[in-house]
Amino acid sequence: MSDQIRSLTLSHVVLPIANPVSDAKVLTGRQKPLTETVLLFVEVTTTQGLSGVGFSYSKRAGGKAQFAHLKEVAEAAIGQDPSDIAKIYESLMWAGASVGRSGVATQAVAALDVALWDLKAKRADLPLAKLLGSYRDSCRVYNTSGGFLQASLEEMKEKASASLETGIAGIKIKVGQPDWRLDLERVAAMREHLGDTPFMVDANQQWDRARARRMCRELEQHDLVWIEEPLDAWDAVGHADLSREFDTPIATGEMLTSVPEHMALVDAGYRGIVQPDAPRIGGITPFLRFATIAAHHGLALAPHYAMEIHLHLAAAYPTEPWVEHFEWLDPLFDESIEIRDGRIFVPQRPGLGFTLSDEMRAHTQDTVTFSA
Repeated sequence: MSDQIRSLTLSHVVLPIANPVSDAKVLTGRQKPLTETVLLFVEVTTTQGLSGVGFSYSKRAGGKAQFAHLKEVAEAAIGQDPSDIAKIYESLMWAGASVGRSGVATQAVAALDVALWDLKAKRADLPLAKLLGSYRDSCRVYNTSGGFLQASLEEMKEKASASLETGIAGIKIKVGQPDWRLDLERVAAMREHLGDTPFMVDANQQWDRARARRMCRELEQHDLVWIEEPLDAWDAVGHADLSREFDTPIATGEMLTSVPEHMALVDAGYRGIVQPDAPRIGGITPFLRFATIAAHHGLALAPHYAMEIHLHLAAAYPTEPWVEHFEWLDPLFDESIEIRDGRIFVPQRPGLGFTLSDEMRAHTQDTVTFSA
């Protein structure tokens, strides 16, 4: 007899950020400083006694909506075979079809989808990367958390040096300020400070097409690994045009919440770096669907945030990817990830390789359980 999903526990978790940060969206007045990460955790157990854990997240808004949406549709998964992940995914999409197949709907379902992949790898007694078919046991890693715009130039330099001393390979900083001259000054100063260290910048969608072309042209001299989100995230044609016009690679995709939204980049002739985010695109199932297409088109990969999930997915991508390092979620898990010599290493424990910490429980504001 096949296994069945016996119970699902959903947890709404609010994790404060010790030092609030601001990117260009704050300086242009479009958002408030980031003070917390709101997470949706799913713990799944089966009739054969197996378990899995997954999560999704939101910043600034949407966390409560994710929790509420999954509460409405999660019961559709009860009694299903947990190995039939694609089938379960489709059933949850149909259960919430009236609100569409992107945005909050996919981000909510993502937490359960990730939990099912964690469970499946645990059933096989393999790290998730090995279950998927990994190409490598570690990936290049860069840090973003030290490069936000509320930090002074000296503070950014200090944080970058500290990150490199821990074994991080690359550094990314935020740009996109209303005064573009300040961006250029900070980038030039950081390039001088970093020497030959791999260096990326992120404009967080704050340039129009004309400004983006001018900034990309000015930034060519700094030998950047990439220029991230120079345009609105849904301007596929604009990003594709920039990716063909400049030598410095363009990177985008972190904000997109479905495979079709990512496919718009491919259809527009995009030649840059894709940055799908598993919790945002809808989970590991849709992430893998798009990753296959991206690899077919020869696109480089650098998944966004959530390194606890993306490290496994990056290890299973054909060409060498970058993984983004944020320490913000560390308190939620009992285990840490090994970083050394510029690389972040796939945990050798089964599944994602993480268990939820007491601190995660302490930050849980609401929870609900569904059971057969």
